[in-house]
Amino acid sequence: MSTLSLMIVIVFCIGYFCIAIESVTKVNKAAVALLMFVATWTLFMIAPELYLPDAIGELKAAVVSTAIEHHLGSTATTLFFLMGAMTIVELVDQNGGFNFVRDTLKTKSKRALLWRIAFMTFILSAILDNLTTSIVMIMILRKLVADKQDRIIYAALVVIAANSGGAFSPIGDVTTIMLWNKGVITAAGVIMEIFIPSLVSMVIPAYILSLSLKGDLAPVEETVVLEESDGLSAAQRKAIFFLGVGGLIFVPIFKTITHLPPFVGILLVLGVLWTVTEIFYTRIHQEHEDTADNRGTQKRVSKMLSRIDMDTILFFLGILMAVGCLETIGVLEMLGKGLDVVFEGNHYLVTGIIGVLSSIVDNVPLVAGCMGMYPVQAAGDMAVDGIFWQLLAYCAGVGGSMLIIGSAAGVVVMGLEKITFGWYMKKITWIAFVGYLAGIVCYWLEKTFLF
Repeated sequence: MSTLSLMIVIVFCIGYFCIAIESVTKVNKAAVALLMFVATWTLFMIAPELYLPDAIGELKAAVVSTAIEHHLGSTATTLFFLMGAMTIVELVDQNGGFNFVRDTLKTKSKRALLWRIAFMTFILSAILDNLTTSIVMIMILRKLVADKQDRIIYAALVVIAANSGGAFSPIGDVTTIMLWNKGVITAAGVIMEIFIPSLVSMVIPAYILSLSLKGDLAPVEETVVLEESDGLSAAQRKAIFFLGVGGLIFVPIFKTITHLPPFVGILLVLGVLWTVTEIFYTRIHQEHEDTADNRGTQKRVSKMLSRIDMDTILFFLGILMAVGCLETIGVLEMLGKGLDVVFEGNHYLVTGIIGVLSSIVDNVPLVAGCMGMYPVQAAGDMAVDGIFWQLLAYCAGVGGSMLIIGSAAGVVVMGLEKITFGWYMKKITWIAFVGYLAGIVCYWLEKTFLF
């Protein structure tokens, strides 16, 4: 490895460390990721001809720009997909689309509620994403469970179920979205072969947690909140819900039919939903024009766009572009070959370790790194829908459940329910790990005897 390559790797590692200790430094990880992106590529410009033979003389700037634009193009497909999906989910939520979830979950039995939460979270996170699903489920839990100790057990299950549900769906988790956008897994392949392992990784922890819950739930005092009407009818709310959630389900179908990238499908759904809601609210405004009533102004898509979590988007931009630099200088390929030598090509072991690491550090750069480390092959474990890529989707998603800080779902639940790192590690980590291993064994059995 050259001195310049070593400098780039050191800058990346320092940045990665600062991201990992964000809670200590109080510096937003998006800011660090952007600095990593700029610093790595600036160092790269010192001697780009070491990595890109054509980058000499007057061609230097043009060749490097082409390399950066190549990585920016693949990164942008993930970012546009996320922005579209975030806006659609926010729109459905703001228009009361998830109220039916609360009504479906209502029950007096603690164990019955646990299983309903487990399966509802599992299903929703496959359609939406694990972060949004976790927020929705915690808000519903607060209306159903009065006891704080019981509620944090349910909340821990929400983290596990959300991560497991996102792992088998091409749109359920950022890492699966990245792998799907890259073309290393297909929607049909990951759903068919990862569904059962993901289900097992949720059911076993749910069963273990159910043993600690007995009896009936204490009644929760219901408070009636009067909200200003936006003028939408029940039929219009249902239309928004079915267009939004149905549209998200349609995205993989659209990709299969047209062979266009997934972000094109998500923008199609957003465009349709935007048009429909504008028609609804324009008619409402016209009907109440005499009273100067601006109903629904805050619930239009133009307002929803301002609520997109730009911190997250910029973090992904920075980290994926910094990883792109590591890929360009050949470090990731070198690391991938080293892992193969150490573990003698055992991809169950390699991906299993990556999954454990994803509970400690962010799984987004881990998966991005793996995509740069291992080239897609025509056949074998590294082929499209091969064992390595499918296991990577499973391990990176489900592995994040082992620590409360190991996934976006865990971090948001930790903040909402004030769950401590120590409590989760003592009570939940081993349970999540058992489910994680059971899912890998289940996948091995599938590959050995079924597929």
